[in-house]
Amino acid sequence: MKSTLALGLICATFLASAQEKTNKKGSDYKFTTVKNLDATNVQNQNMTGTCWSFSSLSFLESEMIRLGKGKDYNLSEMFVARKAYPLKADNYIRMHGRTNLGEGGGFPDAMYIVKKYGMVPEEQYTGKKDPGAPHNHKMLETTIKNIVHPAALDETTKIDFSFLHNSVEAVCDEYLGKIPEKFTYKGKEYTPKTYAEATGIVPEDYVFVTSFTHHPFYSKFVLEVPDNWKWEQVHNVPLNELQEIMTNAINTGYSIAWAADVSEKGFMFADGLAIVPETDGDLKEAATKPVSQMKITQEMRQKAFDNFETQDDHGMHIIGTVKDQNGTPYYTVKNSWGKDNNQCDGYFYASESYVLYKTTSIMLHKKALPAAIAKKLAITQ
Repeated sequence: MKSTLALGLICATFLASAQEKTNKKGSDYKFTTVKNLDATNVQNQNMTGTCWSFSSLSFLESEMIRLGKGKDYNLSEMFVARKAYPLKADNYIRMHGRTNLGEGGGFPDAMYIVKKYGMVPEEQYTGKKDPGAPHNHKMLETTIKNIVHPAALDETTKIDFSFLHNSVEAVCDEYLGKIPEKFTYKGKEYTPKTYAEATGIVPEDYVFVTSFTHHPFYSKFVLEVPDNWKWEQVHNVPLNELQEIMTNAINTGYSIAWAADVSEKGFMFADGLAIVPETDGDLKEAATKPVSQMKITQEMRQKAFDNFETQDDHGMHIIGTVKDQNGTPYYTVKNSWGKDNNQCDGYFYASESYVLYKTTSIMLHKKALPAAIAKKLAITQ
């Protein structure tokens, strides 16, 4: 997942205390909240492909709220991204350049880094030399590739992994800054590892789930998307059970990290919507007026993935559900493109049809799974 975007308009409607909301000024949509979970402030990944880190940490911040840690936490997305770059570079060389190298990644990457290296608060590591500048990793990514690409393709020279690793580390320090070995936060001294322990987050408690027919249901498989550079496995369930999992999670107080394709015509973030109308002709009208949504089947979903119509574009954070005036269900989605690019303060409403059609994977706490499905997946809750 590596989508990027820059900024637009603020609207107070989304966070208004009234139960009924809409997607933008002049719209006929009337959304009624079904369930809304606590979330931290919307962040901005700016011109980077680090949505996977932003969405993962937004999710973990909501988990910290759920665990009673308070609502004023802001975890450092760039700590996670900074730790990932050398790992990707090492993998790229070992795979002779035949794997992904770049800013993209997935939810398992974030959880691996939390487990291996820990976490830090945003105020302790912004990942920016100039605090007022937007995030932009173009030169960082290019420089890393210029270091490792020749070595990955040169099969005639002995590779000095230590030298290459140290070179990548130095480049990351130059562009993103050095990570603190120790820091004081809220009156206590931490290392990244001890801070991660203090958050109450246990990486092993989180599971990754999808729904595709090219692998057996109730098995685990390596999700075949380019940004899955660590070849992490996901649990596979039928589509109706993916729907059941997501509904159960939100209804029982667990938010969801959501990876999905956002290249569809119906993904209209500027309009605060992600929808799948029954016909494309409804799209223009659908920006301001509810239309009938397509009924998604397992076969449709699989075909879109097989044809590369569904790809692993973007990571986001689902924090609730609403219904429009026709009773059509939508998920409330927190994005990482800042608060000013739509009239929903950086959130949007994704119809259940869109989510069932375009989800590549989700991450959630294992206790958010319905017990019967957890048993089929051999997951102990």
